Amino acid sequence: MVNPVEFSHVVKLDEIGAGASRISLSADLNARNGLIARFDLAGLDSLDADLEVSRDVKGVLAIGKIRATLSQYCIVTGNPVPVVLQEPMVIRFVPEPVVKANTEIELEADDCDSMFYDGQGIDLGEAVSQTLGLALDPYPRSPDAQKHLRAAGVKAEDEVEPLGALAGLKDLLAKK
Repeated sequence: MVNPVEFSHVVKLDEIGAGASRISLSADLNARNGLIARFDLAGLDSLDADLEVSRDVKGVLAIGKIRATLSQYCIVTGNPVPVVLQEPMVIRFVPEPVVKANTEIELEADDCDSMFYDGQGIDLGEAVSQTLGLALDPYPRSPDAQKHLRAAGVKAEDEVEPLGALAGLKDLLAKK
């Protein structure tokens, strides 16, 4: 089953001229609600992007910035943690390669910020959504998280002392 894209903004390839085009996107309430579910957010008040889209020899390049006001769940308390994101976005859209079954594809370092497209358009909204997902803190903590951890008996990293055979290693390393 294919999940529908929550925030879609398809730009047809033939609409992208020889020069750069400026495109501004803003996720509506339905799109934001879909992204809340997709990324398990406590809330998403806004998601906007200002992009410059242009063609080059490798495909289509989208450069710009996304802005989001959201809240994530604290991994310790479960309370909402407010977040304001301003994240640069650089995505290259390249045609989807034709690959035979069971064939491995090697990615180069430059390929990590690439998205494939098939057909006649690129989905800038999905690129913005994926950029948002990558920018989220995987372990958000509320200001009172440390207090809750201490109450549960969890020590801070600097409070932990090595035991057994490793106990003298810290002192030996400090002498060097």
